[in-house]
Amino acid sequence: MRPENRNHTFVVLAYKESKYLENCIQSLMNQTVASQIIVATSTDNAYIREIAGKYGIEVVVHQNSAGIAGDFDFGVQAGRTQFVTVAHQDDSYEPEYLEQVEKRLKQDTIIAFTDYYEEHRDGLQYSNRNLKIKRLLLSPLKVRWLQKSKWMRRRILSMGNPICCPSVTFNREKIEGSIFRSHFRSNMDWKAWELLSRTKGSFVYVAKPLMMHRIHEESTTTEIINQGMRTNEDYEMMCLFWPKWIAKRLARVYASGEKNNQ
Repeated sequence: MRPENRNHTFVVLAYKESKYLENCIQSLMNQTVASQIIVATSTDNAYIREIAGKYGIEVVVHQNSAGIAGDFDFGVQAGRTQFVTVAHQDDSYEPEYLEQVEKRLKQDTIIAFTDYYEEHRDGLQYSNRNLKIKRLLLSPLKVRWLQKSKWMRRRILSMGNPICCPSVTFNREKIEGSIFRSHFRSNMDWKAWELLSRTKGSFVYVAKPLMMHRIHEESTTTEIINQGMRTNEDYEMMCLFWPKWIAKRLARVYASGEKNNQ
């Protein structure tokens, strides 16, 4: 019988009719440590209900959703446990994801997150330019005492967003109110990390690729990039850390990394 973490919930954010939803749920059911699983959606439909029902999973509906940022805040709060992982319907998790994260969770953890790999049209990518840069940026957080440093995590975030949102486990006791800002579409997670970086506690980094992030033409990230929204949001985020003239240059450099999502 698998050990169970009764203080953790996977909340799967489901939207419309993703063909990857069942695969995501299966990866959570196959964790080496069992956990509660909930499906949260603002687009309640028969397809989502059928798949959730197949696995005996509760569906909670976000009524009067104001957009994707509100859906993410709803997802964090939908978990009834202290620790919540908001799983994206298009992604999947390695069997040891929760076991490895659980080993490193502490009472002062704000968020815990893992390394990841990507699936593109031409297959799985465990290493590319984007992933190498993100791993380099996060490398200081391999040192446990630096995970507590507000200065260090803000320096990391000042160079970009190396934290993969679906890899993140939230400590709900460290979160007050909304952390996802509705005027962002591309960078609402980056802004959330920036807000949480000011909080006393730890950013716990598990430097193992324990989840797969799927890059595909129907993903929200790809849609945003194709609509040209991301560069302005990158600049706005850079301005939180740098003078405007430096922020403008950094945003241009950062934009070149978008090519991996096209």
